Amino acid sequence: MTSIGASKLSLSSITTEALWRQSGRYSANSELLRIKDRRESGFLLSPTHEEEITSLVASMVHSYKDLPLRLYQIGRKYRDERRPRQGLLRAKEFMMKDLYTFDHSTEAALKTYEETRKAYNNLFNELRLPYLVADADSGNMGGKLSHEYHFVSPKGEDNVWSCNSCEYVANEELVEKSSQAAASDKDSWHAFTGISVDRKTKINVWIPRPSKGVEIPANQGHEFVNLHAVKKALPENIELDTGIESSSLPSLLQKTTDTIDLFDSSLTFDEDNASLSKPLSSNSHLTTIETGDPCPRCSDGKLDVQKAIEVGHTFHLGTRYSKPLNAVVALPDQNLSSPIQMGCHGIGVSRIIGAVASLLSDAKGLNWPRAIAPYETIILTSPQTDESDAAEVYDAISGDARHGDVDLVLDDRSGKSIGWKLKDADLIGYPVVVVLGRSWKDRKEVEVQCRRLGVKKDLGLGDLRQEVLRLLEQL
Repeated sequence: MTSIGASKLSLSSITTEALWRQSGRYSANSELLRIKDRRESGFLLSPTHEEEITSLVASMVHSYKDLPLRLYQIGRKYRDERRPRQGLLRAKEFMMKDLYTFDHSTEAALKTYEETRKAYNNLFNELRLPYLVADADSGNMGGKLSHEYHFVSPKGEDNVWSCNSCEYVANEELVEKSSQAAASDKDSWHAFTGISVDRKTKINVWIPRPSKGVEIPANQGHEFVNLHAVKKALPENIELDTGIESSSLPSLLQKTTDTIDLFDSSLTFDEDNASLSKPLSSNSHLTTIETGDPCPRCSDGKLDVQKAIEVGHTFHLGTRYSKPLNAVVALPDQNLSSPIQMGCHGIGVSRIIGAVASLLSDAKGLNWPRAIAPYETIILTSPQTDESDAAEVYDAISGDARHGDVDLVLDDRSGKSIGWKLKDADLIGYPVVVVLGRSWKDRKEVEVQCRRLGVKKDLGLGDLRQEVLRLLEQL
């Protein structure tokens, strides 16, 4: 954050309902942890701070001369997760790094967005773990531009699609279906029926019939329908309910007062067909993406899917929050004013810890990347090691900071054997371990271990610092 000129602050964990009502997000969010004080005033345990930071900036910033402004915090967030699971990967309480950016024009805001993306890429490159940057849907955060950062992991809950030929990467909500040949009326198939969130509208989805040999009755092709595409294709005032139990759907459908028939873009329909109520031709493909489908961006590539863990997200918000919360600045032309252009950018701190642990741990313990390790190197002594010997090894590794610094810790706890300390160091996951054991007593050599790289060797003090730096550069 320092590299892009951001200043650190700390916002309250409690925010008022009023701000969220003003932004329009209060009624649209089912994961809010709501609380009331003794006067029955409504508050929230903050799941995110867009409303809070926008209100603060609106009260202090009034001119374009006060911008750009970049503010970040690292703190606890709270969400009423329906199904908390996998430890730190999905919990009701978690740690986040949030960056909020404020600019006076769209052009400046997009420049800030790219600077932030570059900073995020630098961070994830330092971790030296496979990651994907996917085009993403902004959801109820608002805005038209966003990207997700994912660690590739079989434990991930997200599906990320990528092309094997070009740089196209998109999450499940935004991945595009390549153009399909036009299908005739006889190929149309009533694959899915759903209901709107307000329970007033029945939603029928029509897609091209699957390949020959697949005989599935009408309204039972849920797995062939891309519900994310369906939600986008519906009118703005109608939202598909995707959380409803299938067993309760038939009785709810009997009470609907309206019907929409939504057609895949490759299908045509007869507008005079009396059996169709409010037929809508979608501009997008409503069928699910499958491995091996053609890439929508290039002519040569095929799509493949990977399980992944989302660990970061960048959003260009535009005026999504500045307009309703009246965060306005005077422009260079003093007769004009404009809502501030905003961005918000998050990194899941606790989720990164959980993701890295799941990717790099083994039977002995954790294996931290250098960038987020508690210490880069630990020195282990035996009960018989003199303090002067431990200091000599410490100084040999520390060396001249101008030629590369090493973040060191010395484990000189008394009454603990080297074997006990080794198990403890492996459990914690220090990248490099230096042991003053029998080799030190016999030949003035230390044992250097790096479990992640499979290194275990004896070295004299003259070569020690260089070897430690060489190992750390690979972690």
